[in-house]
Amino acid sequence: MLLSLFYISLLSLSFSHSHSLPLSFPLSLSKRPSPVSPLFSSLSSYGSVKLPFKYSTALVVSLPIGTPPQPTDLVLDTGSQLSWIQCHRKLHKKLLKPKTASFDPSLSSSFSLLPCNHPLCKPRIPDFTLPTSCDQNRLCHYSYFYADGTLAEGNLVREKFTFSNSRTTPPVILGCAQASTENRGILGMNTGRLSFVSQAKISKFSYCVPGRTGPDSTGLFYLGDNPNSANFKYISLLTFPKSQRSPNLDPLAYTLPLKGIKIAGNRLNISSAVFKPDRSGSGQTMIDSGSDLTYLVDEAYEKVKEEIVKLVGPLMKKGYEYAAVADMCFNDGETAEVGRRIRDMSFEFENGVEISVGKGEGVLTEVEKGVKCVGFGRSGRLGIASNIIGTVHQKNTWVEYDLANRRIGFGGADCSRLK
Repeated sequence: MLLSLFYISLLSLSFSHSHSLPLSFPLSLSKRPSPVSPLFSSLSSYGSVKLPFKYSTALVVSLPIGTPPQPTDLVLDTGSQLSWIQCHRKLHKKLLKPKTASFDPSLSSSFSLLPCNHPLCKPRIPDFTLPTSCDQNRLCHYSYFYADGTLAEGNLVREKFTFSNSRTTPPVILGCAQASTENRGILGMNTGRLSFVSQAKISKFSYCVPGRTGPDSTGLFYLGDNPNSANFKYISLLTFPKSQRSPNLDPLAYTLPLKGIKIAGNRLNISSAVFKPDRSGSGQTMIDSGSDLTYLVDEAYEKVKEEIVKLVGPLMKKGYEYAAVADMCFNDGETAEVGRRIRDMSFEFENGVEISVGKGEGVLTEVEKGVKCVGFGRSGRLGIASNIIGTVHQKNTWVEYDLANRRIGFGGADCSRLK
């Protein structure tokens, strides 16, 4: 799902071959609309609740949606705003891809459709650039078109999410896709007013991505306070005035003040200016749960490659480039030695905060059978003038999005062993 023709969805920037109440889930990885009620009447009145997620290039959480609740697979995506679900009648389920958990609107008493006269169906709604239109039934229709050919379209609807002990959100506005080339939906978690966290009034959430992908690879996802947060290192988010509309800036993204990159203990000679937005918005550094790879602007990518070539150049896979964006790659038989020579990698942020993002073979990620790459791609090849920290550099780390305090927390963990 790379780049939308109408907006950026960083979910698609992955190594996919097709491509407060704490709640934790398993990861399987103009006019304004009517105000939306908080998720619960009193978040602080409940204890910590956690559930599991599956991780296979994406963070996939199964949430119970509707009344009665239906388990529905959604990709946790902090790089986009609108949540949308796969909507299919159960009699059509045989037409879907295997193991798809889709949603049948006809079975839910809390499901409702947005009519054409709803404010969201009017053009140029602030903070929401999704193109909408009226369909033949006078219902609000939306379309997502992505640069890699992925399509999701359907109607905008209202529906409830039900968590443990039958606690239910008020109706949340989301997309109900009747046509899609994907077999899962999206849980939009950016700072936009129509994201899931904004509509449900959630002030904090966190996840822990396992070190390896696979059908049995699981992590944890919290909505609300994380009991491990006492040991987190926090970095303040960069924020932008709502009036700022630079062509290359995403004001709804989680933007971090990255200062530098260290490989094998050496701080690379990269100007910190390439990691923060200029007047056009170029250079913005975002953290995104919907991107597997980390993407760098050309100047930063070349400095990383220069260091990798110095350390392990003779071991690199000659003439190989993955998906036209990544060319620091190795055959599987070389990866142990590559990891030994590179040793470790870390990102440096403002106020002296340094976060380890890989050690040994953990600095590499598998892109196809028998091939692993250093987890960086060139963002310019995607038409993006930004830096994007993907999940390959968030593994075995708690990542907490503290919206109330406008900061991101990091804490080391063995994510595959969390219970």
